[in-house]
Amino acid sequence: MNIQVKPIRTRSEQRLFLTFPWRIYRGDPLWVPPLLPERKAMLDPRRGTFFRRGGEAELFIAWRDGEPVGTICAAADHALNRLLARREGMWGFWECIDDYAVAAALFDRAAQWCRERGLETMVGPFHLDREAGYGILIAGRDRPPALLCGHTPPYYLTLVERYGFIPARGDNLAFAIDITQDTPPFQRLARIAERVRRRGEIVVRSPDMLHWRDEAERLFIVINRALAHLIDFVPWTHEEFIALLRSFRRVADPDLILIAEADGQVVGWFPGLPNLNEVLIHVNGLRHPWDYVRLWWYGRQQPHCLAIKSVLILPEYWNTGVAVLLFDEMLRRARAKGYTWIDLSLTSEDNPYTPTLATRMGAVLYKRYRVFKLKL
Repeated sequence: MNIQVKPIRTRSEQRLFLTFPWRIYRGDPLWVPPLLPERKAMLDPRRGTFFRRGGEAELFIAWRDGEPVGTICAAADHALNRLLARREGMWGFWECIDDYAVAAALFDRAAQWCRERGLETMVGPFHLDREAGYGILIAGRDRPPALLCGHTPPYYLTLVERYGFIPARGDNLAFAIDITQDTPPFQRLARIAERVRRRGEIVVRSPDMLHWRDEAERLFIVINRALAHLIDFVPWTHEEFIALLRSFRRVADPDLILIAEADGQVVGWFPGLPNLNEVLIHVNGLRHPWDYVRLWWYGRQQPHCLAIKSVLILPEYWNTGVAVLLFDEMLRRARAKGYTWIDLSLTSEDNPYTPTLATRMGAVLYKRYRVFKLKL
């Protein structure tokens, strides 16, 4: 059977590309459908942050006997490649039936696209912004993913490895912490945090939402310095970071966005967000008008999970008690608001700090994701 991989050219093809995941995940109770309005904006060259900073991408659909059987996006972040003096392409939005011939045809086309632009490697899966739903799910199929984490069928790993992809770095990990019980690790945390508080050197506060732009500038200084130690860390651009905070601002509870200061300077940031996936799993990606009614209904309910995406602390403050103080304060506030567990995701297996800290808190590893690379 002949497989053809063609670039999308029409609105109907774009719609098919966007909705194709529903064909793959039909009947999967763990899948959280992406919000179509957001995904459409992300892929719009006029609106998407990736394109506004000079990125290039093309979308493809695989066809067999007139039926769509897979999708892929090939992309290049030219500005970042120049900054890091590298020639790296990306692949993402990869969805595929359980057929190696289809997967190979999609990867062949993305690789060809990258070679035509002089790129030397192809890394993925990424959804252009590198922060939402990336990687292949390796382990952890007992519950739906938390906010900004992805979900893939078990056979995806086999297809990717058979093609020749190898791990690009250490796996990305998601930890879960049950906060309903006052466990010995929590009691020890509280004792240590109290000693740090008494010293009076570190102050923990919520952000000033009336002056959030000023807060954003302070936090931008922290994020790149706090993550610079990670292998293959890609610095955030100012525009990307402001866009991220803008999206956070729409859903965040200021009481659960913690900022640590020392001598009046921001030295740490600990953002907690309601796990909106508990709502989004019910709203079908807002494909139809009635899905907005579901959004209203489920949006009124208190989430069980608080999602914490990063523990950002300046390296010179790693061993000063800042992390302990932030964790203890977050635990107190999350319990008071009715949360029952905390998601810590995603942190890199290569990170020498966060996985150890999470484990000491009594967290358990519940999902593992892997990003792959291919030499062209």
